[in-house]
Amino acid sequence: MKLYITGGGTGGHVNPGLAIARYFQSKRPDTEIRFAGTAAGIESKLVPREGYPLDTIDIVGLHRGMKPADIVHNLGAVQKAATAVGKAKKLLREAGPDCVIGCGGYASYPVVQAAQKLGIPTVLLEVNALPGKVTKMLAPKADRVLVCFEEARRLLGGKPNIHLTGAPVRGEIVFANRAQARESLGLGDSKLVVSFWGSMGALYMNRHMAGMFALEAKDNVPYRHVHATGTAAFKWMPDLAAQQGADLAAHPNLQLTEYIYNMAELMAAADLVICRAGAATIGELCALGRPSIMVPSPYVAENHQEKNARALEKAGACRVITEPECTPEKLYRMARELLADDAGRVEMGRCAAKLATLDASEEIYRHILEAVR
Repeated sequence: MKLYITGGGTGGHVNPGLAIARYFQSKRPDTEIRFAGTAAGIESKLVPREGYPLDTIDIVGLHRGMKPADIVHNLGAVQKAATAVGKAKKLLREAGPDCVIGCGGYASYPVVQAAQKLGIPTVLLEVNALPGKVTKMLAPKADRVLVCFEEARRLLGGKPNIHLTGAPVRGEIVFANRAQARESLGLGDSKLVVSFWGSMGALYMNRHMAGMFALEAKDNVPYRHVHATGTAAFKWMPDLAAQQGADLAAHPNLQLTEYIYNMAELMAAADLVICRAGAATIGELCALGRPSIMVPSPYVAENHQEKNARALEKAGACRVITEPECTPEKLYRMARELLADDAGRVEMGRCAAKLATLDASEEIYRHILEAVR
């Protein structure tokens, strides 16, 4: 079996692909897997780190605005997309895959489009409740479209090639051991807060997190807090936190890092997670049964992250703060309240675990095999 997995731009499009790759190799150890993405996306770091070859394609996403600069950018993006499909065809002829799996994001478009033109079976994975543009464009000719929300199936027309599977979760997340993780991190009796706004970071929210770090430093909090800034913010956020009063050298329990590569270990050990509300992140939180504070991104299509977060909130699995109402003080206050309420956090974790779809990887595996046959 040869699989060609494509998707990128954010961890939400890359990590599900890695989960599929690992699950396939656990079931069929002789499976050969290659990835395709861009040289600038987070896939360029995550995929090689996991030991898989990555073919890169030069393509950029479209801007939604209609300003002259946006129009010029989009014209260039269309030209690059046409060229990228041609390169993708060449890569696919060389790789000879049995199936191409598109995990979303503009990086996946040329590869899946090329596969469909070449007659190679294609499977799309849409992890969000509201399907992205790439999924909408490629779904009609895909052999299988695997969705994680019933709403996504409805919005894609409910056609026979669309199947509800749930989101794949990496095996290291599913089987992470909390006690071992805490021992490995040397936490002892200390509580752990893990926060991140996605692989690309978020300017506005990282500024708030710098403020939260300053408040934590001022109060000399007894817990440990690890925050992933994303690539861009890592250049300026430590200085901003210092300017606001967070002396990280004097407070080693407060840690800023560009990206969390041992996410399974940290999330398993965490007492509280502060994050966006992407579907991939939600799947991992539910698999681990972790309580969370979610600040949904308002910059996504049709505000689908808030819909994701509100579904968890209704189930008692998280607290939600919208970005417009968020402040460093509000984040800090809510985190301190939850950390002080051990019974409440345990109950939130139980509610999250009830929403887990741990059989999703097996369902996805089965559909990919059927698409190839």
